[in-house]
Amino acid sequence: MFLGLVLVGGLSILALYGARFPFLVHNHISPLLVGVLLGLGFSFVYPKIAHATHAGVHFSAKKLLRLGIVLYGFNVTTHDILHYGYAPLLIAFVVVVGVFLGGVYLGRKMGLELDLAMLVACGSAVCGAAAILALESVLKSSPHKGVVAVGTVIVFGLLAMFAYPLLYHGGFIPLSALDEGIYIGATLHEVANVVGAASGISVEAQKVAITIKMVRVIMIIPLLLGVSLYLKYTASHDHHRHKTPFHIPYFAFLFLGVVVLHSYLQEMFGAFVSAQALQEGVRLLRDTSVVCLVCAMSALGLQVNMKKFLDLGGKAFGLALLLWGVLVVGGFFLVKVFAGDQG
Repeated sequence: MFLGLVLVGGLSILALYGARFPFLVHNHISPLLVGVLLGLGFSFVYPKIAHATHAGVHFSAKKLLRLGIVLYGFNVTTHDILHYGYAPLLIAFVVVVGVFLGGVYLGRKMGLELDLAMLVACGSAVCGAAAILALESVLKSSPHKGVVAVGTVIVFGLLAMFAYPLLYHGGFIPLSALDEGIYIGATLHEVANVVGAASGISVEAQKVAITIKMVRVIMIIPLLLGVSLYLKYTASHDHHRHKTPFHIPYFAFLFLGVVVLHSYLQEMFGAFVSAQALQEGVRLLRDTSVVCLVCAMSALGLQVNMKKFLDLGGKAFGLALLLWGVLVVGGFFLVKVFAGDQG
């Protein structure tokens, strides 16, 4: 356990400091993505030392992952979500449900295994790498599948982050600045992608984009429950598989509890804790979330079988490309129909 944690910790420190390079900061490359790339880079060496480090690596990929997702709730408040009315919430709901279900259907038609199709679809529909990690924890799929799915998020998230502002300022996206923010928040993959793209539009666009993105983040809870119910149902109706108990993703409910706590932190503790102390505490917990998620991503990358990764990559990236097209076109029409009067 100790040696595995040292290995993952070392890679995570490299990722956290490496993500501070000006080029990576300028292009909004998060430490999570740097962590998975570093893990992949050391995956060739890992099998030789796995016997001495597996316990710590496995702990990081599972337990620290869930802790990081729970603490991620300190990035969201219910007040922010309801500030812009219900049209953006409806758009986010349609995007998450439509892209996830459509992605799973298309992935199966393309010959992908069900769990990989779910992971790629979840990364596109919900919130990128964090959503993939959360679903991977429920599916208990092979690490290389999670990394393949994260790879699709990296590629298409970055492409979208650079393309959206250029197309908007070039006059190719006929939306107001506020509606463009809704469009960005509803269709980009990573939170960092949303921040990067919306910052090139306006301050108000960035605020609404991040808010809509957080709505998609919260929707990971019903999605995880739905997948758990589906897995239980299919296991009970497949006579060739052992019946398994219904797996409840408790960490998803803890995540929701943290969101509610964060929303009313001032009301609950403001009488005897200063506002500055509360802000510093929230900042510390957000940083802890990032550290845990970077550790999980590094551990996931370490455990990848590169041959399987390359074998699965082509179809997975093909599915992600299709889903990106659905997000770009479908998201635009949703904004025009449901939010076109807000700008």
